[in-house]
Amino acid sequence: MGRFADALSRPGLRAIAEVKRRSPSAGDLRPDGDPAALAGGFARHGAAAVSILVDERFAGTWDDLRAARVATNAPLLAKGFFTEPEDFVTASEAGADAALLLLRDMDDNRARLLLREAKRLGMDVLVEAHDAEELDRAVALGAPIIGLNARDLGTFEIDRAAQLELVARAPSDRVVVAESGIHSRSQAASAELAGADAVLVGSALMRAPDPAAKLEDLLRRPLVKVCGLTREEDVAVAAEAGADLAGFVLAESPRRADAPLPVPDTMLSVGVFVGETEEVGTDLTQLYATEENHRARDGALLRGGEAVATVLDLPWLEDDPGHWDRAAEVQGRVLLAGGLSPENVAEAIAAVQPWAVDASRSLEASPGIKDHDKVRAFVEAAR
Repeated sequence: MGRFADALSRPGLRAIAEVKRRSPSAGDLRPDGDPAALAGGFARHGAAAVSILVDERFAGTWDDLRAARVATNAPLLAKGFFTEPEDFVTASEAGADAALLLLRDMDDNRARLLLREAKRLGMDVLVEAHDAEELDRAVALGAPIIGLNARDLGTFEIDRAAQLELVARAPSDRVVVAESGIHSRSQAASAELAGADAVLVGSALMRAPDPAAKLEDLLRRPLVKVCGLTREEDVAVAAEAGADLAGFVLAESPRRADAPLPVPDTMLSVGVFVGETEEVGTDLTQLYATEENHRARDGALLRGGEAVATVLDLPWLEDDPGHWDRAAEVQGRVLLAGGLSPENVAEAIAAVQPWAVDASRSLEASPGIKDHDKVRAFVEAAR
């Protein structure tokens, strides 16, 4: 694999930022977008690679790719409806490190031909699939990098649930890219937790007043979870403040919710259980074991029954001065909880570098009732 694949394979969720002046489904996005300025800005603000639309249907040209190549050393993906080996030659000569291959546009023999040509040129290929059949084809073709697009290119409709199912099905030995329909940190995180190594984001960046700042915001960690929510107005304030995860305690607790409440698409819902879980329709489940009739200090964040992060909490109703030191030694994603507040969360983040932070009691006016100013202050401090 080449430098494009290498950039997407590094630890943590990576991003391919896309330069796209218009979209057939949405019309003009950024008609005056400067590919050199955009590509350079994306590379400086966290993009692992930059995608350049070179097709006229997206108001793109090969000159856009050439301009981006001059502006940045970041890996570049040439994106268009390529069907001929000559297309890959042109992409390589214009400075691309990788090119797009749409399985819906060709049979397997044609796909193999293009993959061989890319290998000859020293280029990577993003092999894009839209459904289970195309995913199976990509795997059978031996594609090292597989893109799973949430957008139906016939109807232009987005189906993120179907995309996430495909991401979860993709082999773990491939570089998996979730494409389209990502506008928030929570949506990027849901792709990450399903198994995506990277996300490709275009329209959300092109519509933003500052595309590079939007990219940085989508990738920002830690995520912020507000837990112990029992009222719709508290969910709304957490969302407005910028929290990414909404926690609903469904075990015995002064903060127990009757049921999970609806959350906006900028948040993921989390059902919190002790001992055993129930299917309640939340995006994620936070599960603690039972120890001596109390909730265990540590737990797991689950997606579809599979652990995707470790939850590290304080002992039941006890202080633990070494909590942050212990958490900093844990490998993999860490959701840090236990005694976090607006006053100490920044210090905890600096010490632990967690994937997410979680607060509940410290944000309350009374058990189960949030103090809105404290919620806002916690999210702001965690950012």
